[in-house]
Amino acid sequence: MDKTLPPNTHTFLRTYLYVFTYVLSYVRVQNPHAHARPRAQKLIYKGKLASTRATIFRFLKTAKRGSVNVLRENGFRKYLQERKQSAKDIDSSVKAVKDFEEHLKTNKSTLESVSLDALKEYISLLVKEDRNSEDGLVAIARYCYYIKKNDLYIYFASILGATNVLPDIGERLATIAGEEVRRKVYQAIEFPPLGAPQEDYPALTKKILDRMEAELPPAKCREVMTWNYHKVPAAAFKEAKKRFEKSAGIDEYLKGEHRRLVEELESYMKKGQLWFEQEITPEVLEFVKNNQEINTGIRRGDKIFKIKIPYAPKQFLKEEDPTMRKYYACHCQLVRTALRNGKPKILPTFCYCSAGFEKLHFDVIFDEPVEVELLETLLKGDPRCRFAIKIPKGKMK
Repeated sequence: MDKTLPPNTHTFLRTYLYVFTYVLSYVRVQNPHAHARPRAQKLIYKGKLASTRATIFRFLKTAKRGSVNVLRENGFRKYLQERKQSAKDIDSSVKAVKDFEEHLKTNKSTLESVSLDALKEYISLLVKEDRNSEDGLVAIARYCYYIKKNDLYIYFASILGATNVLPDIGERLATIAGEEVRRKVYQAIEFPPLGAPQEDYPALTKKILDRMEAELPPAKCREVMTWNYHKVPAAAFKEAKKRFEKSAGIDEYLKGEHRRLVEELESYMKKGQLWFEQEITPEVLEFVKNNQEINTGIRRGDKIFKIKIPYAPKQFLKEEDPTMRKYYACHCQLVRTALRNGKPKILPTFCYCSAGFEKLHFDVIFDEPVEVELLETLLKGDPRCRFAIKIPKGKMK
């Protein structure tokens, strides 16, 4: 990454330089014999001052405003270290970002000013040249998150977050229904390349699900789809399980979890950081705060009712068009553009994949798999996705 400066950094360095000059001019070396060689002292001070001034001026002269500098690279390396990345992986990540930066220079753009269209063009180039490695794309995505290029990071998340889901559905299908059924359903299926846009997935998703529905009864299709396809580890809910075990009951636990969620969202909002892929605004915070069902749940009888937070909550709350509201609500890259475009029509059964994700938290805290029912789904024409998780017998405390 080149030595390019964010706005105001030039001003800061120049101010620092003048303050440094002033202070250094009045400092004396703490030495009992200093008075015996005042000329030597002056030469030393002049040398230090000249060297420091020259260094800063050279940096200012070669730096450009508005993009990434050496300090950003160092910060990015530290960010990756905190994510437990190896030195080798960090070097590879930095190289991937530098390659992107070099490409942008040909279009007189920078990492700070790059548009979403320019990013899509670069990813298409990587795909065409067979350089679309997962590590490289994830590295650029992480850098976008680090410098808070939220629109770019969200795009990366949307094209990388579910790339393994369709192949993994095939593996589970073989486990439940047999290899012959999997072969029939997946015959002549070609998956889009890594980095392909969301628009490349709905027709393929529909074909796979239609074939599955033709081969299996509805209950079996739901069983295949209700799974942890995003491979979220049970350990992710370890602390939640401890809180549940300490609580007086499920109602107290859910109220506490909702309070924690609101506090967490408020923290991300104040820091200007994305919460997963969601931008948290005061309106989004109030929207979640006023409805405990959103991403937490409310118990009624022996069931917990839960609503999925919209994928793009800021846009969802501002949008008035029902079609676009469904698009902003949907999290699934495999179907969401079909909601926006009105085609292809994908069977609502596919949303049991989301049900499998939503129930995982309760599988862990209850120490056994729970039943989940899909009450409302965007693919069925509902304005949201809503689930009912059944509390296992003996777990209602």
